Amino acid sequence: MVQDLIGKLEDVTPRHSYGRVSSIQGHLVEVVGPLFEMSVGSMVSIKSRDHDPILCEVVGFANDKALCLPFSELEGIRMGCRADLLPAASIRPTKGWLGRVVNAFGDPIDGKGPLPRGHVTMPLRAKPPAAHARTRVGRPMDLGVRAINSFITLCQGQRMGIFAGSGVGKSVLLSMLARNASSDVNVIGLIGERGREVQEFIEDDLGEEGLARSVVVVATSDEMALMRRQAAYLTLALAEYFRGEGKQVLCMMDSVTRFAQAQREIGLAAGEPPTSKGYTPTVFAELPKLLERAGPGLKKEGSVTGLFTVLVEGDNHNEPVADAVRGILDGHIVMERQIAERGRYPAISILKSVSRTLPKAADPAYWPSVLKAKQYMATFSDMEELIRLGAYKKGSDPEVDLAIALHEPLEAYLTQYKGEATSLHEGYELLNGIVGEHLNREDSGL
Repeated sequence: MVQDLIGKLEDVTPRHSYGRVSSIQGHLVEVVGPLFEMSVGSMVSIKSRDHDPILCEVVGFANDKALCLPFSELEGIRMGCRADLLPAASIRPTKGWLGRVVNAFGDPIDGKGPLPRGHVTMPLRAKPPAAHARTRVGRPMDLGVRAINSFITLCQGQRMGIFAGSGVGKSVLLSMLARNASSDVNVIGLIGERGREVQEFIEDDLGEEGLARSVVVVATSDEMALMRRQAAYLTLALAEYFRGEGKQVLCMMDSVTRFAQAQREIGLAAGEPPTSKGYTPTVFAELPKLLERAGPGLKKEGSVTGLFTVLVEGDNHNEPVADAVRGILDGHIVMERQIAERGRYPAISILKSVSRTLPKAADPAYWPSVLKAKQYMATFSDMEELIRLGAYKKGSDPEVDLAIALHEPLEAYLTQYKGEATSLHEGYELLNGIVGEHLNREDSGL
């Protein structure tokens, strides 16, 4: 009863303030009025005579005017329209949100009726927990994907980037993780996705089993930049709520690049100067604020394990957003087009991927097998051109001969179909079976 009363009191606006539209330039709306009550991030509802109110957000100030960007098209807005100041955006999630699909405001878009409202108000923009108060990353998380479990082990509370070009298989990999990961809850943010692919991802890739323990946040590519950015904030807010409930949360966002592009659009509209590749300074300020919200929580809380995809333009892994994200996260999974073109999925490059929790996160009993397998893959990669040209003669180097013999078994080990799942221990056993015999021979001096 007390929590319900507190929730109702939070909805009460003690004072109603409004301004007027003074100018419209493109999607930028200038509002005059009680600027002393506005701040960056404040919400404004602009009313027109013949159309529904349009929600906007204050993104800056100039010449005694508030600069606002809309969440939808400015249809029907004209000079002098009333602009009502609203409270900052927030949500009240519950466990009843699991299995649902929502938009950037937390409104249901799956046709399953209204969502229940909880007692706790979660702001969409929140500060990460204090560094000194956070717990450490937990035990290894079983993701069900052999290539990641064995070679790029992910721990509970770790944040990892998935770097890939378009059409290399990021979405399918995310669906495998959502289905097979040993998390309590999945929060999936589809930021700037193609509209036709959303339903395919939910029904075909995620499936009923994956959706049942997931909340999916959707903002398609045709929506305004503010909607795409807010969808990313909402994704982290939901993950933080379930972390506060003591759950082990797997937070997946596809993609961080589209969040950065949305922030670039907002910054340019507000008058920021473009810097690296047209990205504004606020892009590189907002990225750590967003990504640091994932991770371990406080004591007696759960953790948010983050997997954030980065769309590398032109397969350039050193472009500005990819470079910035790589420096913030706790590791990176690199997917390569050349591997996908060979027909090996997921197209993960083991040699270019890094988990910063290794080797501590690996099972000590199997770590020698993991290291040896990587050495064989590195040796084959170094000699691959000579081998394919026929310039290498068998018997010239025993280490290269072994790498050639183990290439196909290791490629088969790294290949995994969408409906297939392999546990952490099973993956170690399979890998040990491939390289263990050769390790034993070397140890015995044969």
